[in-house]
Amino acid sequence: MRLNSIKLSGFKSFAEPTNFLLPGQLVGVVGPNGCGKSNIMDAVRWVLGESKASELRGESMQDVIFSGTTTRKASSRASVELVFENNDHRAGGAWSRFTEIAVKRVLTRDGTSSYYINNQPVRRRDVQDVFLGTGLGPRAYAIIGQGTISRIIESRPEELRLFLEEAAGVSKYKERRRETEHRLSDTRENLTRVEDILRELNGNLEKLEKQAEVAQKYNALLGDTTLKQHQLWFLKRSESEADQARVRADGLQAVNDLESRTADLRHIETELETIRQAHYAAGDQVNQSQGRLYEASAEVGRLEAEIRFVVEGRQRVEQRLATLKEQVGQWATRRDDAQAELETLAEQGEDAEEKAELLAAQVEEQALQLPDLEDALRQAQQKAGEQRATVTQVHQQIQVLAAEQRNVEEQSRQLEQRRERLSADRNALAAPDEARLANLREQLEESQEAASEAGARLHDLQESLPRLDDERRGRQQAVNAESARQADLSARMEALKALQDKVKTDGKLQPWLARHGLDGLQALWTRLQVEPGWENALEAALRERLGALEVGRLDLVRTFASDAPPAKLAFYSPPVAGAPAGDAALPRLIDRLRLHDAGQRALLADWLHGRYTAASLEEALAARAQLRPGESIHVPEGHAVTAHGVDFYAQDSEQAGLLARAQEIDNLEKQLRAQALIGEEARSALVRAEAACADASQRLVAARRDATEAQSRAHELQVETLRLGQLAEQVRARSEQIAADLGEVDALLDDLQERRVTAEARFEELDMQLADSQERHAQLDERVIDAERRVNESREQQRSLERQAQEATFARRSLESRRAELGRAIDTAAQQAGSLASEEARATEELARLSDAAAQGGLQAALELKAGREAALGAARSEYDDLTTKLRASDERRLQLERALDPLRQRITEFQLKEQAARLGLEQYDALLTDAQADLEAVARSIAAGNVRMTGLQGEIDRGNREIAALGAVNLAALEELGTARERKTFLDAQTADLVEAMTTLEDAIRKIDAETRELLVGTFNIVNGHFGRMFPELFGGGNAKLMMTGEEVLDAGVQVMAQPPGKKNQTIHLLSGGEKALTAIALVFAIFQLNPAPFCLLDEVDAPLDDANTERYAKLVAAMSKETQFLFISHNKIAMEMAEQLIGVTMQEQGVSRIVAVDMESALAGL
Repeated sequence: MRLNSIKLSGFKSFAEPTNFLLPGQLVGVVGPNGCGKSNIMDAVRWVLGESKASELRGESMQDVIFSGTTTRKASSRASVELVFENNDHRAGGAWSRFTEIAVKRVLTRDGTSSYYINNQPVRRRDVQDVFLGTGLGPRAYAIIGQGTISRIIESRPEELRLFLEEAAGVSKYKERRRETEHRLSDTRENLTRVEDILRELNGNLEKLEKQAEVAQKYNALLGDTTLKQHQLWFLKRSESEADQARVRADGLQAVNDLESRTADLRHIETELETIRQAHYAAGDQVNQSQGRLYEASAEVGRLEAEIRFVVEGRQRVEQRLATLKEQVGQWATRRDDAQAELETLAEQGEDAEEKAELLAAQVEEQALQLPDLEDALRQAQQKAGEQRATVTQVHQQIQVLAAEQRNVEEQSRQLEQRRERLSADRNALAAPDEARLANLREQLEESQEAASEAGARLHDLQESLPRLDDERRGRQQAVNAESARQADLSARMEALKALQDKVKTDGKLQPWLARHGLDGLQALWTRLQVEPGWENALEAALRERLGALEVGRLDLVRTFASDAPPAKLAFYSPPVAGAPAGDAALPRLIDRLRLHDAGQRALLADWLHGRYTAASLEEALAARAQLRPGESIHVPEGHAVTAHGVDFYAQDSEQAGLLARAQEIDNLEKQLRAQALIGEEARSALVRAEAACADASQRLVAARRDATEAQSRAHELQVETLRLGQLAEQVRARSEQIAADLGEVDALLDDLQERRVTAEARFEELDMQLADSQERHAQLDERVIDAERRVNESREQQRSLERQAQEATFARRSLESRRAELGRAIDTAAQQAGSLASEEARATEELARLSDAAAQGGLQAALELKAGREAALGAARSEYDDLTTKLRASDERRLQLERALDPLRQRITEFQLKEQAARLGLEQYDALLTDAQADLEAVARSIAAGNVRMTGLQGEIDRGNREIAALGAVNLAALEELGTARERKTFLDAQTADLVEAMTTLEDAIRKIDAETRELLVGTFNIVNGHFGRMFPELFGGGNAKLMMTGEEVLDAGVQVMAQPPGKKNQTIHLLSGGEKALTAIALVFAIFQLNPAPFCLLDEVDAPLDDANTERYAKLVAAMSKETQFLFISHNKIAMEMAEQLIGVTMQEQGVSRIVAVDMESALAGL
């Protein structure tokens, strides 16, 4: 398998259709930098399937399309085609039977990328399958780009292993392993989904089992906790009753003690007030004396400060006068020194001025001579350059003519060979069987239709399975939510019913009703239906009448006078007609009731006569002016407004809220019936969703298998059909093409003969021109050398004079600057001397003004006044202190009495609080026991029988309540749900076992593939290592090298290169030079070639880092390997160019557009 040609069109800089013919085994590509040589390598990478733009030296894949120049428009598409000769049938897959394979890739501006094999559209993967195991590919070791050699040798061990895998041909094993892993991944996903369902189901099973246990514990815990609660309340009630009597007696004794101590306190307070008034007067006298003393002290301080200021001022002025005298002397000395230096510098400045003028004149004279010498040099250089251009032009003409002549000879030889090949091809053409081709096309249509149907089924199942799984999860969540809601509703309704039953069966009235045979009668509230929101209003209006019992005749009630009911109780007998309607224009409360019994309606109309309704309290207050005596307006909250008052309603007993609870119980019963239906529907939907999910999983596995088999069958038939169809089309087209090509070859041979004769005559003419031009060029070169010498001498002399003139000028300017600086210094000294003299005079005047005589006289008088006021203050303070002592003693006696009263008051308050707490406790526990309908005698007997103590009883109750609360809501349907869940678990367990078995089978297949791959890699590594150890000394002229595995597991281990050139003992290849690294990488690549030679190899400036000696060894090795492998290399090295059998020159005469010129080196050398 060899590469015959590379066809480019619109790819990067190859704007025009360009055909690289590669007839030889060693083809070199040459040309200047930037002409587009490396674009050929990029084209091969691209057509073999490269999809990463950075590997093609671009930012996006659109960069491979010719982007235009200043004179050309951009191309709309890029096309690259590789034409292979496959006589050895080395290509992979169904295309191996073709003797010629054309692989083509086309990319358009809209991003559409298409692949073709023999003009048949294929996938990118099909192109890669053709070259599997051949060492070819977009990033295989057979394509070595710029800098790739150094990257190979410096690659990480894991990256270097990829080259070894490609050489070993394990690509097909990796592909099989990848497909198996994909199927294994799908199986694991299915297993994960089933396990998720199982985990969720196991959680539900555990929950259901726990709920069944909870139902059994609930009743036992509730009964035990209720009994202990009643016992605790009874014990606390008895304790509160005893505490109340004891605390009341202690409180009376404390009140008597408080009244006695209060009388003693009032006597002490009267005595204390008299002493306090005298103490206030003495304090005022002390404050006045203290103020007068402060005034005298302030005057003394002021005079002393004035004297200190005068003394300190005189000292400061005297120090300043001494400093000024010293500074006047220093400035006088500076002025004299500057005057002497100024006279010396005046003499030096005159000498510097004379020297600078003399050097300036010499520089000017030398500058006038230099232009003439430079003009003479330019004229000589111009003539020599013109003659050199003439010689170069003649040389180029001769070289172009020689290349053209070699090209003519090569083209003639190629045309002769082409004519022979065309004749042989025409004789070897054979058309395929048309009947077989038609049969294959029918089979292909059927298989494609089957594959399409299987793919559609697989796609539908892949989309439906996640949806079904989500639906199953949603159904499960719905079942859980509905069960929880049903339990909440049931618990709420049971609690409300228990409360209603408690009201119905009043503990006090029930025995009395049973005794009189009235226990079967229903209370009035059980027959009422109230408009929602008005229950409290009706309860507030009817009060005890809500529990009234209906009797046929009210005369029966007379018999109850001797045996009155033990609690409030009302009876009624329905009247025939109700009371008349009121006169107020307001909504009536009776209208908020829905009654079907006329007697009851008449009764309630009488009871609710004059009772109206309003939406709010504000509205009722606004309408109260319409009410008559005895009438009222009721609001939804139960409050009532009369003409002159407002009654606020509050639920003050257990019977409060009867109607609202009854309404809520009716609503809850309806909701429970609806909720039961909803829960059953949710559970049915869950079962259906789980069954659908499991069935979809099984159908997905089968559909994936069917789709894979159908696609494989369709692909095989498509490849075979394409092959036969293309073969038939190729035979026909090839016959026509051969005839046209033979005619074209004959015409080209005649044209080449005419060009050969013309070129020989032109050779003789150019040889004569070259000899004459070279002789004239030598003479002109000697003239240029003499003129350059004279110009250089003149320039050097001028630079010396200019440097001396600059130095003289600098010295003169420095002297002038110093003289100006000294003048300024003299002026500054004079100014400073004058300023200091003025300051000295001002200081002398200030010293005369400073005197402290007046302040000394005033200070003595102020001290005498201060002493007198200090004596008066001492007397006032003595009197004040005596009164303070008396006041403190009286106040202490008062405080002692007050402190004695506080404990008494606190004791009285404590006794009152304790007595109130005991009373409230007694009432509270009575109410709790009554509300709980506890039998006090039975509770007392249980306490006595069990010797129950209050200590620890509350802890037992709390523990019982916590245990009840911990049980949560009781699910009565737990057993039925538990059976359904267990049946479903059995089905899922069986499905899990099937999936685990499938996973085991796939894992065994992966292990078998790994074993085969491992064996192949080990063998390949040993062979490549041997070739590498042999080729390294051959390229380096000595030394040794080897490959090493970096891990124990062959499939994961990297490959590390160890190389030691002759005379070196380095431990790592990173210590080698760039050329040594490149040569080591070349040895490694060629060692891989020895194992599995690629059909062709592309080398892009691999020899760039090599010196001449290494390049020669490299060239010899490449030439030797070209017997097995075709080489296409790019190089700027002359030694590498010499080994080429054919040179392809890439030029860019038009900016941005690459073109080629091909030369056969053997034919060209044979013609010289």
